[in-house]
Amino acid sequence: MAPSAMSRWTKSLSEAQPVPYWLDDPGRPRPEPALTGAETCDLLVVGGGYSGLWTALNAKERDPQRDVVLLEGREAGWAASGRNGGFCAASLTHGLSNGLARWPDEIHRLQELGSRNLDEIEKAVARYDLDCDFERTGEIDVATEAYQAGELRAWYEEMERAGLADGVEFLDAEAVREQVASPTFQAGLHDRRGVAMLNPARLAWGLKRACLRLGVRVYEHTPALSLKPYGAGMAVRTPYGSVRARRVALGTNVFPNLVRRVRAYTVPVYDYALMTEPLTAGQLASVGWKNRQGLGDSANQFHYFRLSADNRILWGGYDAIYPYGGRVRSEYDDRPDTYAKLAGHFFTCFPQLEGLRFTHAWGGAIDTCSRFSAFFGTAHHGRVAYAAGYTGLGVGATRFGADVMLDLLAGEPTERTSLEMVRTKPLPFPPEPFAWTGIALTKWSLARADAHGGRRNLWLRTMDRMGLGFDS
Repeated sequence: MAPSAMSRWTKSLSEAQPVPYWLDDPGRPRPEPALTGAETCDLLVVGGGYSGLWTALNAKERDPQRDVVLLEGREAGWAASGRNGGFCAASLTHGLSNGLARWPDEIHRLQELGSRNLDEIEKAVARYDLDCDFERTGEIDVATEAYQAGELRAWYEEMERAGLADGVEFLDAEAVREQVASPTFQAGLHDRRGVAMLNPARLAWGLKRACLRLGVRVYEHTPALSLKPYGAGMAVRTPYGSVRARRVALGTNVFPNLVRRVRAYTVPVYDYALMTEPLTAGQLASVGWKNRQGLGDSANQFHYFRLSADNRILWGGYDAIYPYGGRVRSEYDDRPDTYAKLAGHFFTCFPQLEGLRFTHAWGGAIDTCSRFSAFFGTAHHGRVAYAAGYTGLGVGATRFGADVMLDLLAGEPTERTSLEMVRTKPLPFPPEPFAWTGIALTKWSLARADAHGGRRNLWLRTMDRMGLGFDS
């Protein structure tokens, strides 16, 4: 990258605030008071992101008389749920390709359950008047290299043979550029119904309001410090109090699980994003994008991008940063080197927008597991359930995970709990320094594959055979 080009692109970041755009909202609700004293309840939910909020809401929908308490260590939606790109996908398996490779015998059922789950999210948005800019726009996976275009066409043909291409269309270079104008686009795979765009923070805040309306007692700035059996139930200690509950659902995701044995199954991966100022009518016309689909490119180190309700462009991805030791720290949320890299990639994709400024630049941690999609389980003789490992595709899938946790706590078999995906676990990550070394080697190999026509080296081929990976 030439120094003059770098200077030109980084100039676009001169006024960018290092805070998540979605959370920088004057409508951000005040937090609920912290718990002080002792509480008892039927169901305790730990975590105020999507996973915990959907669990509390669905529990009250199943049984309005159930006494539900939700604890959040900071504020609802402040972490991954308020920092993501706002892609709400039907897929429960981090994309069809991953699901087909791992659960081929269940993939049609998983696709149907995922489609039904997205429909239920859309119904909940209407039922509870969740002001989150929900748009059922679909998504286009775009190829930016000739080999990627060939891979997209081959994948579409495989989907057709498997009877999984309903609602999906292959677009050649001319067709994809009619949808969104970028000189880098060489082909696309258009999923017309399987993805919605939304404002992620407002979804979390709307879910919190819905929970409160149904009688859930929500305590914010109340981290759960320990989990222990207490009689026929469980007890959770907090800084200023405690909760005794018959059942506990853990939706802490990237943060250390209160069931210690679960911790080895996830690592935090830091993802970063930029948000532009609103496009003028002329700038928007130069890009097209009339149908407002979400987009993602097909590289191993991929970008995701979309329009906001006020016609800003969110541009994120590419760098997936794993901190040594798997620590989650606020100082990792800001990474200027990555912002500069992303700005350069943005103007390569959309050279017609040169001169556009970025207003926000931020990062956050994703809970990643080795199979890329969520895993589930119970502890303490079925009195505790957990779900984690969504690997960056949890905006929609967390609602399904909430229902799985409630099914597991009820102790009765359901269509969801019979799934192999639910009954099995991913391989755990090794301890340090092996985790850091393996992830670094995988990242290097993925970048090398992107630069060499997608050819995967021996390390990646071995990882593929073992069903292991690293992704954001």
